[in-house]
Amino acid sequence: MHILFNIFHLGIKELRSLGRDTIMLVMILFSFTGQIYLTATSLPESLNKAPIAIVDEDHSPLSARIINAFYPPHFLTPALIEPYAMDPSMDVGLYTFVLDIPPDFQRDVLAGRQPAIQLNVDATRMSQAFIGNNYVQNIVNGEVAAFVQGHRASTALPVDLEVRARFNPNLSSVWFGSVMELINSITMLSIILTGAALIREREHGTIEHLLVMPLTPLAIMTAKVWAMGLVVVVVATASLFIVVQGMLAVPIEGSIGLFVWGMALHLFATTSMGIFLGTVARSMPQLGLLMIVVLLPLQMLSGGYTPRESMPVLVQNLMLAAPSTHFVALAQSILYRGAGLDIVWPQFLALFAIGLVFFLLALSRFRNMLGTLA
Repeated sequence: MHILFNIFHLGIKELRSLGRDTIMLVMILFSFTGQIYLTATSLPESLNKAPIAIVDEDHSPLSARIINAFYPPHFLTPALIEPYAMDPSMDVGLYTFVLDIPPDFQRDVLAGRQPAIQLNVDATRMSQAFIGNNYVQNIVNGEVAAFVQGHRASTALPVDLEVRARFNPNLSSVWFGSVMELINSITMLSIILTGAALIREREHGTIEHLLVMPLTPLAIMTAKVWAMGLVVVVVATASLFIVVQGMLAVPIEGSIGLFVWGMALHLFATTSMGIFLGTVARSMPQLGLLMIVVLLPLQMLSGGYTPRESMPVLVQNLMLAAPSTHFVALAQSILYRGAGLDIVWPQFLALFAIGLVFFLLALSRFRNMLGTLA
């Protein structure tokens, strides 16, 4: 009981120390509010007022139909330009897309010759170019198909494909981006807070005060883990209710309580990683550089932004040792699909095992560091 009493009061000391760090408090608040909101709402979901110009060299009912198919909010009203103005307007960046309808286009289409339409894309406008290319192709193909069907006897297709999107029927990027950014903030803040707490002790010289007390390295490290983990759990849960569900109106299908338990296991691993990095770095700038090396793989290769199945097999296997990989899978299953413990228990077990390994490694490193200071 005495060691639990010490761990509790050491954790309270960590919370008080964090409360006096204004910059860190502002960072925590912004990471779980403004950053989640801005990231979720700024993801490229669809085109919005993309500038487009059309060179109509056919002047036929079909070309007019294609021109009228481009309208706000996806596109600005098409500008009709002459062929000689196409290249100069693209050079100065007036339009993202320039569509060139060739002469005798309608006649060739009705004759079954399959004429080509030239689409010029300004690829420096990356998000619009990537998404809008498919938009333009689908619009042109749809209008041509409808026009041809009106001039020929309609024939029913043998197969009718009906697409139904599950878990995100409107394919809203806000639903996806908000939860993924919440996960990234949980991982980032938990590592930073514990690493910074240890380095703060060394820079202020209070780590030497702890060494002269009847405290074990296990008690000191456990106090930092539970205190910083508690801060992240409370703020992240509040963010899930206020920002994700409230401000962004993202529906949560599963149990938030089960998600919080999974988050606690994830924090068990990431806070231990923070302690480990805090023993490696000798100053806050060094910790910042280490965070770049550690956080980027955890965020980019965990399956949050890119499906793991599209990654090389070696990367997939290596990232199984990262807690963020299992936490992303757990969060998506619970929050999006409404999965229960009977579905996500392998992720819970993996997070506990990885957290235990990281905790023991960090404890060993922490003991060696304290031994050099004694």
